[in-house]
Parts: sequence; structure tokens; C-alpha cells
Amino acid sequence: MTAAQKETLGFQTEVKQLLNLMIHSLYSNKEIFLRELVSNASDAADKLRFLALSNGDLYENDADLKVRISADKDANTVTITDNGIGMSREDVINSLGTIAKSGTAEFFQNLTGDQSKDSQLIGQFGVGFYSAFIVADKVTVRTRKAGESQGIEWQSAGEGEYTLQEIDKPTRGTEIILHLREDEKEFADEYRLRSIVTKYSDHISIPVEMYKAEVPESEGPDGEKIPAQPGEWEGINRATALWTRDKSEVTDEEYKEFYKHIGHDWEEPLSWAHNKVEGKTEYTSLLYIPKKAPFDLWNRDRQTGLKLYVQRVFIMDDAEQFMPSYLRFVKGLLDSNDLPLNVSREILQDNKVTQAIRKGCTSRVLKMLERMAKNREEDYQTFWNEFGQVLKEGPAEDMANKEVIAKLLRFSSTHTDESTQNVSLDQYIERMKPEQDKIYYVVADSFAAAKNSPHLEIFRKKGIEVLLLSDRVDEWMMSYLTEFNEKSFQSITRGDLDLGNMDDEETKKAQEESEKEVAGLVERIKTALGDSVKDVRFTHRLTDSPACVVADEHDMSSQMQKLMESVGQTVPEQKPIFELNPEHQLVKHLNVEQDEDKFTQWSHVLLDQALLAERGTLKDPAGFVTRLNKLMLDLSK
Repeated sequence: MTAAQKETLGFQTEVKQLLNLMIHSLYSNKEIFLRELVSNASDAADKLRFLALSNGDLYENDADLKVRISADKDANTVTITDNGIGMSREDVINSLGTIAKSGTAEFFQNLTGDQSKDSQLIGQFGVGFYSAFIVADKVTVRTRKAGESQGIEWQSAGEGEYTLQEIDKPTRGTEIILHLREDEKEFADEYRLRSIVTKYSDHISIPVEMYKAEVPESEGPDGEKIPAQPGEWEGINRATALWTRDKSEVTDEEYKEFYKHIGHDWEEPLSWAHNKVEGKTEYTSLLYIPKKAPFDLWNRDRQTGLKLYVQRVFIMDDAEQFMPSYLRFVKGLLDSNDLPLNVSREILQDNKVTQAIRKGCTSRVLKMLERMAKNREEDYQTFWNEFGQVLKEGPAEDMANKEVIAKLLRFSSTHTDESTQNVSLDQYIERMKPEQDKIYYVVADSFAAAKNSPHLEIFRKKGIEVLLLSDRVDEWMMSYLTEFNEKSFQSITRGDLDLGNMDDEETKKAQEESEKEVAGLVERIKTALGDSVKDVRFTHRLTDSPACVVADEHDMSSQMQKLMESVGQTVPEQKPIFELNPEHQLVKHLNVEQDEDKFTQWSHVLLDQALLAERGTLKDPAGFVTRLNKLMLDLSK
């Protein structure tokens, strides 16, 4: 392809949708386009600086990294230029013609057509470069990658396609020319651009420059001559890495804007912690807790981690070694003085310095969450609604901090009317009955299933609070979370129910009498059900239901079986324990049924009902329907 030839290519379908939203100006705060483009330019400089550690020739005799912004009122354009890493033809296609980001499909499924809501979704998605189309009806990108000879020009009006053309570009880096819309001329004003950079990009660690026009020679008020001032490029930001400044010198607004820069987020963070650690291991950390979860939070291939700097030199974007997986929502950076400049992911994996920093950062985040939970309950509830299921992975992954994580967990319970998870374990213990020594919980497929579980009946009767767990991760979490504050956890669907001292002697005597009334029934049902069950016995955990199924003390629960099967694991068949309520009329009816065929049919129907209430599904639903229909017809005769 010669310099005179152009190639026209089509945007990826998702880009077309996104550009359509941009062009219709979803953002009430349009000036953020400049923040995004300056942020990208800063990232390009960081990447060049890192690659130049091993190949100094990439600087091409120009190691003075910077971003320059200029405006042309006559042409109605704004130009942002950097001398960072630049892009090759392949980079241009991948970066500007495609959204190479997991979660894209889910993002577009969530678009509602409501402009204000959709603009917030775009902010969560993080679409830096495309924000140029908020103010521009055409964008030209001229770029050359460091170390390569051929430049590329990319151009688009954001209408479904773009052109590529090879060009001669003497300098490396990227130049973005925004051809502003007629109604966006305010952004061609240099004073306006300066104010935006000062507001949003003062923290950028390389100089952001604008041209200061030449001032001709003039005459002062007393007739003295004031010499001419030549035109020059001057820095308009501090050009000092924010994390290197003392935190007493940094304002909340600066912290928030810096988060948006490194987090590629348009929302403000919920909280942050800025700390300089000295001693055996020296490093600076600036850690943020976002307000919104990204669309790809649960994507296994999603890259997470902190930005890593070594002695203020950018090393990598997603150093996952410094934060445990259950805190993968944390964004921020680390700047270490104790790691080598040529550090790699492999070296980080088993490095003692890495382990010390990871331990310190984990503790810092957990303390941040503790303070939020204690002092800003509404913000903590916002955090929990977005990231609670991720934090629930903590007890299994981080044994050292299990007690701290447990204090941060939130649950629904029988003492709350809604499905909102807002009950802490400390609150549960405060409300425990004086004679209660266990924390009771039930795990089900949904909040409704948990709330209506027959296993809750005796607890409601006695006014005992039970935690209602319905997230997919809950059963796995509870297999590691065995106690809290010296109180053990007890699943109400497992084994023999022990209410400790909460059953009085009078109640126990009444239960014994009810069992005597249906003595012999257990053995008859065992014979009728055969090997469908592990055991049959009476229970007094039920007050309204005739029967339920429970897991043996050492067996896998039904919820754990479902979880294992959902990830492709083979689960050995486990038979349930079938428990009968001797005080229920159906059970009493079954006790006097003389027709053995009907007795067998009723036994299977009661078992299937119990399995349906516990698991939500049956292995043979057709068989259940057939038996039920037959019994109903017999009753109608």
C-alpha cells in the first residue's frame, strides 16, 4: 500500500453501537474527552519508558517524554500529541477498530435507551479513545511506533467505517486531531483547554504542555520598553506523580481524578488509602475501592491487578501478585524501591518482597473496608451490593484474615423482610437467644427458596434468627467458615438438629408422645422407599410441613452437589435422610393406611415433595405427577 492509497475498513459491530451513543452526546460533562485522551497519552509514555529499559534505542534520541495540546479556532480543531510508544498498523486496527474487552456483549445487553442511564453504563465500561466523538464529527490519528519506520494515518467520522493510510512520520508517538462539531467550538479555545487540563490531569506524571504565544515588544506606562517574549511550549500541570507527594498535600478531588485516570472509570471511588511504607520493605501504595463493578468481573480471562512502578518507572498494568483474588475489584498502584527494574511476572510470583507487599496491601484494604462498614454504612452497603459475592471467596482463600473477612460479610436473615444482605455476624450474635450457642443458616437456590424452606418452621416458632444464603458461592464459603467469635455455624438442613438448651422438658415430652402415636411407621416407610433413601426418622424441626430431607453430617449438601455439577465435576450419588413430622395430619393418615400400594404411593409422594422443596428439581418429575394424579383420583371416588 503506497502513501497515496487508502484502505477502508468497517468497525466491529460493538464499536458502531458505541459510536452511535457517543455521537448523540450522552454525557452531560463533555469536557472529559480531553482527560481520557491525555490519560491515554500518559499511558503510551509509561509503556515506552518501560520498554526502553531493555532497548534504549526506542527513545530515538528523544527521551524527554511529554504531551502537547494545541487548538486552531479557524479550523475548529484540537490536537493532542505525545511522543510515547506509538502504534503499528496492527495496533491501530486492534485499538481503534475493535473493542478488545471481555464483557462487551453483556454491556450492550444492559443498554436501555435511556440516555442518562446508558451514559453511566458507558462509564463503567471504560471507552477512553471513543470519547473523542462526544465533541468531534471527525477524528484523525497519525501515529508511528517507536523503532519502526512506517507511520499510519487513521481517520473516521464515526459512521461505521474508517480509513487507513501509510504516511511518513519523522517522529514516533501519536497525534490525534479532533475536528470539532459546530456546536462544540468552545473547546477550540486555549484558555478552556488549559482549565480542563488543570482540573482533570494535573496529576499526570509527565508534562502536559500548551503553546504560549509570542508577546511583541511593548511600551510601559512610564514609556519604558518592555522586551518581546518569544513563543514557547510551557507545562500546565504539576508533572509530579501524585503518589510521590505527601498525602497531606493531596486534595480529595485530586485523589478522585487520579482514580479515574488509572482505573479508566467515570465514577468516583468509594474509598482510597495512600500509604508510604518504610523499613524492611519500602514501597508506596495508593489503593482504591470502586463504586461500580465492571461488566467482566466474573470473566476468568479478565486481567486484574495493580499498576506496578519500580522507582517511579512504570513496569506493568495488571500485577495480580500483589492482591488476593477475592480482592480483585481493588484498583490502584504500587511503587517499590526493593524490586529490580527488569522485574518480570515470573520473578514476582515467588519473590519475598512481593509476599511482604501483598500481605501489607491486603491488610490495608481490609482495614479500609472495616472503617467504611463502621462509619459509612450506606457506602458499605453500596460496596456489598457490587462486590459482596467476590469478598465471600475470602474465607477459603485467606485463612490468616478469615475472622476479619467474616466481620465484613453481610447476610439476609429471617429477621429482615427483604432480600437485601445487610445483617452482619456481630448483629446476629447480639440478637441471639440467651441459651443459643450456634449461628444457624440455610443455603438455597434463591432468596425465596431460602425464606420459605420447611427447615425454618421450628426456628420461626421459637423466634430464633436464621441466616438466609442464596448466592452461588455461599455453600462453598460455609464449608470454610466454621465459626465466628467462638460461635460455631450450624446448617439447619444437615444431620440431627441440635437446639441445645432451647427445648424445654415439657416440649420434649409432647414430642415423645406424638412419636408413640405413629410408632412403627418409620419401618413401614423404609420398606416402601427401599434404597431411595439413606434413612427414615422422625423430626421435630417441622411445624407445618409433613416431611423434609436432610444431608447426613458427613455427606455433601444438595447445594454443594449442584455447585460441583455446574463446573463439570462428577458427584457421587448421595441418598438423603427422610425426616417425618409425627404431628402432621398427612403423616397420621399414612400411619392408618391399610392398602400397601397406596401406602407406597403416598410415601414416594411425600419424599418427592420434600426433595422438590429442598433441591427445586426431581430426577423423575413425570413419576411424581403420575403418583399424585392417581392418589387424587382415588380420593375423589
